[in-house]
Amino acid sequence: MLPVSNSLVQLQASPFPPSPWPRSILPSLKTCKTMKDLQQFHAKSIKTGLIRDTLVGAEILRFVALSHDRDLRYARLVFDEMREPNVFSWNTLIRAFSESEFEPLQALSLFLQMLNDDSVQPNRYTLPSVLKSCARSGGLEEGKQIHGFVAKIGLQTDDFVLSNLVRMYAMCGRMEDACFLVKSSSASSEAVASVVLHNVLIEGFFGVGMAAHARRIFDEMPQRSVISWNTMISKYAQIGLFQESVDVFQKMLVEGVMPNYVTLVSVLPAIARLGVLDLGEWVHLYAEENEILVDDVLGSALVDMYSKCGNIDKALELFKGLPKSNPITWSALIGGLALHGRAKEAIDYFSMMEHAGLTPNSLVFIALLNACCVAGMVDLGWAYFECMTTVYGLNPDIEHYTCMVDMLGRAGFVEQAEKIVKSLPMKPDDTIFKALLAACQSHGDVEMGIRVAKSLIKLAPCDGASYMLLSNMYASLGDSEAVAQVRQLMKELDIPNDPGCSWVTVDGAIHEFLNFEDDQHPRTSEINAMLEEITAKLHAAGYDPDSSQVLLDIDEEEKESFLRYHSEKKAIALGLISTSPGTTLHVMKSLRVCSDCHSSIKLISQIYSRRIVVRDKKRFHYFENGICSCNDYW
Repeated sequence: MLPVSNSLVQLQASPFPPSPWPRSILPSLKTCKTMKDLQQFHAKSIKTGLIRDTLVGAEILRFVALSHDRDLRYARLVFDEMREPNVFSWNTLIRAFSESEFEPLQALSLFLQMLNDDSVQPNRYTLPSVLKSCARSGGLEEGKQIHGFVAKIGLQTDDFVLSNLVRMYAMCGRMEDACFLVKSSSASSEAVASVVLHNVLIEGFFGVGMAAHARRIFDEMPQRSVISWNTMISKYAQIGLFQESVDVFQKMLVEGVMPNYVTLVSVLPAIARLGVLDLGEWVHLYAEENEILVDDVLGSALVDMYSKCGNIDKALELFKGLPKSNPITWSALIGGLALHGRAKEAIDYFSMMEHAGLTPNSLVFIALLNACCVAGMVDLGWAYFECMTTVYGLNPDIEHYTCMVDMLGRAGFVEQAEKIVKSLPMKPDDTIFKALLAACQSHGDVEMGIRVAKSLIKLAPCDGASYMLLSNMYASLGDSEAVAQVRQLMKELDIPNDPGCSWVTVDGAIHEFLNFEDDQHPRTSEINAMLEEITAKLHAAGYDPDSSQVLLDIDEEEKESFLRYHSEKKAIALGLISTSPGTTLHVMKSLRVCSDCHSSIKLISQIYSRRIVVRDKKRFHYFENGICSCNDYW
């Protein structure tokens, strides 16, 4: 329990008798917009004695505890000075603490105090908040005890209480118990209640990493609400299953369910990652035609989508019409400009943001550091990195340090990048090691590369890419014995190797390719014929394949064949045979483009008079007339 401070206004009884109509002042309470307004009202109620009225006190407590700028300490002081708080006041304070980021268990403590107060009894509005506090704090044992209490007072069939019981078990990872509750209640639950319970199960299965189980629950639901669809779409996107997210969205449209604001905000990140511009444009048009407000949140998602789908000019146009008080809006644009290699514009927009008096957040600085990274502006990047702390009081997190390692590594300051990794104030993750390893590969520091790859394997023992990178490092030294040992270890541990992929959209359909020869695509023979033609024309133009990119123990002819079937080349081949001459090709790649593909795509753009846009893991490359927009710095 929080102590009552003597320095605060004491809520003591007024010497004046209360007004005979205390509730007549409640309308004036509803006009309070800020905590300062409420405090003035509160002081007036103390002076007039109105604070002794139960309803007045309860309304003051509700404002303090549940408003957007809630003050839980103040709320507890108000509550403790109430003579006989009613069940509404108990529920208000319990709910406020259950929703608190730092003190959810206080709700459980309050509930225990409430049980010791003979003047009030918990009701169907008390228990959901208590269960929420158990769920958010991982208090499974406490949740089980509350479950027993629920059964004792006969509320186990109440839809509101039941849904929170299911959610408690789900958030504590006890999906078997959560499913049992839903199954045992299904016979008596109404259709609406059944939908709610199944939605909770879907969230729970996603929470424990069982997406397939969540999909099965979704597919078997006799009825689905728009919340059901939104949950599937958003959760798939959050765990990186972007194609599945878009597939559910398209199925939603086929079944005639109208998307709402939340649907659009949920699906746009998936569309952005897949680079499906046509679908993203449809979403934007749908929002306008259905009068869905394009506010800073939806607007930021649209800016991000247009940027990642290759239309940065549309992103800029859209940004100019949005409210710009939210840093997320600025980070979406600055990040988009960085992705397209337009670092100077990104920096200019950051300056505009500062001049507008807005405080940048961590996301803005990630976008800004990425802009410095793609342009090789190391000194400026350092200045912004230090500015985070010295000017804005922001502590860099792992993503900011990763940006710095990537920026230094690309520019050739590999040892300095390693020093950052070694001196991190937090535990490193696999992403920062991969950024450092990419620098080692680019600048030929094999000794450090082997050291980093070993650290990466310790950190991510099930990541096949880590083993392949280490194998490649040994191969570059000609140490075939070490290469064999690494690959044997992969085989023994059953470690899969993700070869990376590229995809291209043709006539609205996404076509995905992997980094090796296969016959999975229905037009494989045509694609292979085009690859043969491309190879012949590249040789005629004097191009010599960079076989150093293939660190395998095979002869030069096999290495060239391996390079021919890199995923982005297959995607380009399909684009060339599927579109009319002069059509711009848009290819997306899950990894950074290799130097051989980068050099050959420059020539392909010149030979076939095509503009080829490739978005790799870090940036867009615009190939045209034998030149790339990155100026060979990536």
